Amino acid sequence: MDLKQLEHFVAAAEEQHFTRAARKMNIVQSGLSASIRSLEQEMGAPLFVRTTRRVELTVAGQVLYERALQIIAGVRDARRAVAAISGLERGSLSIGTCASLNAFFDLPLLLGEFHALHPDVEIRLCHSTAAKLMDKVKDGSIDLAFLPLYEKSREIVSMPIASDRLIVAHPLGHPLEGRESVSLHSLAGETFVDFQLDQGTRRIVDRAFAAINVSRKTALEVGDVQVLLDLVARGFGIALVPYTFVMARAALSTTPKIGITALRKPGIRWELVAAFSGRAGAAQSRNPAVAAFTGVLESVRSEKILF
Repeated sequence: MDLKQLEHFVAAAEEQHFTRAARKMNIVQSGLSASIRSLEQEMGAPLFVRTTRRVELTVAGQVLYERALQIIAGVRDARRAVAAISGLERGSLSIGTCASLNAFFDLPLLLGEFHALHPDVEIRLCHSTAAKLMDKVKDGSIDLAFLPLYEKSREIVSMPIASDRLIVAHPLGHPLEGRESVSLHSLAGETFVDFQLDQGTRRIVDRAFAAINVSRKTALEVGDVQVLLDLVARGFGIALVPYTFVMARAALSTTPKIGITALRKPGIRWELVAAFSGRAGAAQSRNPAVAAFTGVLESVRSEKILF
């Protein structure tokens, strides 16, 4: 059985006449009759009662007719869905990335998966801080960005990628060493090494302290997590960073050692997301490459791209 046979059968059932059905399908009547006879042989039952003036469905034919309509509609839907993606022969896709991405997320692998499906779509990468990337997504300068979610906004739609908890990183021998957990309030008198003001993790930390009306002293601000943790190891201060950052650093035997202490519950959660414009008619609908990329991201994010 093939799709053409079902289409011939449905045409005959609806026209109740082989000649009119053949004309509708743009084939000769003998070809349509042969197609239906072959289908009847495969089904093992007559599908039509034939008279000199018209044809009518048998009981078996009525059962097949309902199924055939569903099959034909399903195949057409599948063709439209595939055409919407595989028809993406050209275009461009602009993606924002930030410094925190590499510890969680294999972006090159994701881009490779997308490129294999859409080799002629131009991919442009924009590396910046979370705040600047958020602005670029909002104003449409880039299609999407991977960043720490530091604020909720109606202008942004986010897809969760990874979640982590912030911990206190401190030099070895620091008074916090050996303590299982500490509260945010207890860190008020500490000196901090921080990320820059427009980085997502910095904004998450600043808001957490502002929420409990605690101010803190920042000795140094840096844009790179490895530099930040090196400064912590050298005694310049403590830092609040995602646990995964510290574990990734611990795997490098050449880096100076640091200590870690947990934050007492509820702690501070840190979430990496893919951020898209939430405005009506935004990038997802304007740029078919975004929809295609989102589909690839959905299909591989849980099993391949997360470290």
